[in-house]
Amino acid sequence: MEGHVTVSNLEKVYQSGDEQTTAIKDLSFDAEGGEFLSVVGPSGCGKSTLLYLVAGFLDVSSGSIAVDGDRIEGPGTDRGVVFQDYALFPWRTVMENVTYGLEEQGLDEDEQRETAQRYIDMMDLSGFEDRYPKELSGGMKQRVALARTLAYEPKILLMDEPFGALDQPLREALQDHLLDIWRDLEKTVIFITHDVEEAVYLSEKVLIMTRHPGTKKDVIDIDLDRTRPREEIVTSDEFSDVKNAVWKQLREETQPEVQV
Repeated sequence: MEGHVTVSNLEKVYQSGDEQTTAIKDLSFDAEGGEFLSVVGPSGCGKSTLLYLVAGFLDVSSGSIAVDGDRIEGPGTDRGVVFQDYALFPWRTVMENVTYGLEEQGLDEDEQRETAQRYIDMMDLSGFEDRYPKELSGGMKQRVALARTLAYEPKILLMDEPFGALDQPLREALQDHLLDIWRDLEKTVIFITHDVEEAVYLSEKVLIMTRHPGTKKDVIDIDLDRTRPREEIVTSDEFSDVKNAVWKQLREETQPEVQV
């Protein structure tokens, strides 16, 4: 399946004057085509930097990132990014926000609106096409941002804590909605989160990063029957076991080292 991401011996060094800061060091992993992979790690370990490198917004210092064997050299429509802060244009309506990427692709107006409407409907936003972002709730804004990204049909969804600012009930509702979309569209998803339960609930794999400079501590495979209701999944022993395994490894990286 398309959308295979390969990260090999990745390093990212930031330069400020004469000072260098290594954000990511010797990081390697794969996200298979159509796979949902979450990334967790301590604050400052380079999770968002990793996402921006895969998006092509930043240049790698050494190593490589490839999609389906082709090395990433910059941003591309094969990768779509959803940010925590929505990044909607306040002067554009819901429909106009969703058609933005399609306009950039040069599609004619009828095709833009037809494609945008399909994803607006998918996000349960029908009837809000002519509303502006200021008229929408936080959850609706995030659904508009996701519809806008999906509309130009990237192979890969890159999501940077997209539900981090939402309250728990809405967060859970959008997690379930995202899982439905992922199953239907078979996109590769790389999902940044600081929430262990969210990572385990959504993912087929969880990449655990070390403290700064970030590298791979472990990758944990997750095999949950997600055809069951959410209540059955999150209260099951298997869910608890995996969540605890991820949490323990993450805690090792977030606790200060004991000086002997």
